[in-house]
Amino acid sequence: MSTVLYLKIDQNIEVDHVDVRLGDVAKLECTDAAVRNRLKTLKILKIQAEKSNRYVFSVLKIVELIHEIYPDLEIQNMGESDFIVDYESSEYARDRWSFLKVVLVCVTVFIGSAFSIMTFNNDVGVTQVFSQVYQLVMGQASDGFTMLEAMYSVGIAVGILVFYNHVGGKRITKDPTPMEVEMRQYEDDVNMTLIEGCNRKETSIDVD
Repeated sequence: MSTVLYLKIDQNIEVDHVDVRLGDVAKLECTDAAVRNRLKTLKILKIQAEKSNRYVFSVLKIVELIHEIYPDLEIQNMGESDFIVDYESSEYARDRWSFLKVVLVCVTVFIGSAFSIMTFNNDVGVTQVFSQVYQLVMGQASDGFTMLEAMYSVGIAVGILVFYNHVGGKRITKDPTPMEVEMRQYEDDVNMTLIEGCNRKETSIDVD
């Protein structure tokens, strides 16, 4: 029986060093441990960028590089047919501007969320509804700050915590939040757009 190499590569792999080897981007399994260990060190890319860059690879290029060493090796691809190598230098990742970008995004999200909640309350007339409900139940006019407003504010805070599924650095449940699901979908869409764009422009790293 011929030796079989099982190859699995994710759609997007992030690396922080310029010499990218097969073991950095792929999971390998083979009955011949010597073959597997040799291929893990196979150099597939030399990155020239200083800070960050993306490279779109075809798995056929990986197969071609492997066959240059082991011409008779049978390869079974268990992963993506096209994948992205996303390079970001370690110095760039620790750049102070990255921290400032995170702070800016957090402030923007906070202000945007607060503005959205306030405009929603004004559009549906929450204050007027609360005043009418309070007057119907209590028989007197609301002074603008009652138990209804207090519990509504607490409910919004609790709803946000449940939605994001985090309290501090801890998860409330093990289930992914709607935000995480949407972010994963967004990442998949971005990856597919990059791959299809490079394939159309023929700039991906592929066999000749």
